[in-house]
Amino acid sequence: MSDPNEKAWRCTVCGYVHRGAAPPDECPICDAPKEAFEAHTTEVRPAAQKQVQRWRCLNCSYVHSGPNPPPVCPVCGAAADCFEPAAEAGIEAPGARKVGKIAIVGAGVAGLAAAEAIKDTSPETAVTLLSKEKEYPYYRLNLTRYLAGEMEASHLPLKPEAWYAQRGVDLQLGAEVDRIDPDGRTVKLRDSEDVRFDRLILTAGAHPFMPAFPGAYREGVTNLRTLDDANRILGTDLSGARCVCIGGGLLGLETAGALARRDARVTLLEGHGWLLPRQLNSTAGTLLAQYAREAGIELRAKARTREILGDERVRGVQLEDESVVEADLVIVATGVRPNSYLARMAGLEVNKGVVVDNLLRSSMPDVFASGDVAEHRGVLYGTWAPAQYQGSIAGMNAVGAGIEFAGIPRSNALKVLQVELFSIGQIEPEDASYDTIDEETDGRYVRLVFRDSHLVGAILLGDAESAPSVKKAIENRTDFSRLLQKRPTAREAVEHVRTNVSEG
Repeated sequence: MSDPNEKAWRCTVCGYVHRGAAPPDECPICDAPKEAFEAHTTEVRPAAQKQVQRWRCLNCSYVHSGPNPPPVCPVCGAAADCFEPAAEAGIEAPGARKVGKIAIVGAGVAGLAAAEAIKDTSPETAVTLLSKEKEYPYYRLNLTRYLAGEMEASHLPLKPEAWYAQRGVDLQLGAEVDRIDPDGRTVKLRDSEDVRFDRLILTAGAHPFMPAFPGAYREGVTNLRTLDDANRILGTDLSGARCVCIGGGLLGLETAGALARRDARVTLLEGHGWLLPRQLNSTAGTLLAQYAREAGIELRAKARTREILGDERVRGVQLEDESVVEADLVIVATGVRPNSYLARMAGLEVNKGVVVDNLLRSSMPDVFASGDVAEHRGVLYGTWAPAQYQGSIAGMNAVGAGIEFAGIPRSNALKVLQVELFSIGQIEPEDASYDTIDEETDGRYVRLVFRDSHLVGAILLGDAESAPSVKKAIENRTDFSRLLQKRPTAREAVEHVRTNVSEG
């Protein structure tokens, strides 16, 4: 069990939780400065405590039972004034009975957060954490930093090896699940003994999507999803190598930047008209392209791949316009798909991902899901912070806490390229009811999107110092009606948000 006196600090940009006497100098996930951290507590009140009144966190929708809201939200660290009274009806806890054994399939951040939450809430519950990979659970989103040479492999693990035994978590590495038997409450493993459970949490993550390009499986064509993938790429002589990255999303851009740092000759192919089309508008995407070129990346927009050429090994990428980009190495970064096969075979309801309710329960009450494999209200988040939130909530609910997840704004921060970038929420107005403030100066770009006087989306490119305040303002639905009446410039609006929205 963790030391109740141990301090914890949460990065308000990406959700990373640091434990220690003081916050780190910078976030190891998103590089946010020390000032972006706020106090965080993992205190969880027992589910069996008499419910006098319920309070809902406006930030993450954690529901607290008691006559008063807690001083700090145990899920997201929000202050007491971020709570509102919650209705007694409509939130059914999954049961407060003692849970003997919980199995967690998948050891990414969602699975590890679930294991930690279970042990914090119910130390006597036995937890088995199953990982298909042979490495100890690691920061998957730091693989591009590792590829770039900015981080050693020894800095990738999420927890020290000793942590698992100290917390009583039975971590099984290289445990490939063959099938799940919900009726028999058993996880069938291919090469080891079956794992029995009273409750199950699916955090099986996602796998790279490989479009049906002819030649997609030639030697020298790969993805970047695992540490093995990164090591395979690093096993190639990258200096001067012709590397093509297919896909101009976050992973594709960060991978291209990492390869350029290794002195590779990098071409990035984006089928859309600009980079990061899901996170940026055309103005920001065009400006980001300038930074990418300065980093040594050749960009091809509206470049749609027809075929990957070669014999046994790749030698180039042919585009729909008949042009050919020569290549010694091709990395495909065209998105991911949830690892939902086991859930489908087990009879769970699956749409794009495993369908879950607000308690993160699947269609089978004793089976929960969180992270990349979970679909909540039609949304697949696919990013770090929601996976960590969902994992913690699923873990607490598996032992009877009855906490709701109501969704959080999706946000992204860019690594590897030497430019600060933060994007969150809705970046394009849907109709005339939105107010948009834009400004581009000296290689920097700010875009704030408001609806009904509330900030609902933002882009900060070139200077993301105000990202924690912007994120907090969106999550807390801060009213900016007085600000908007003054018709401020983008810089004035960002400064107002930074100085008037509490980060603690």
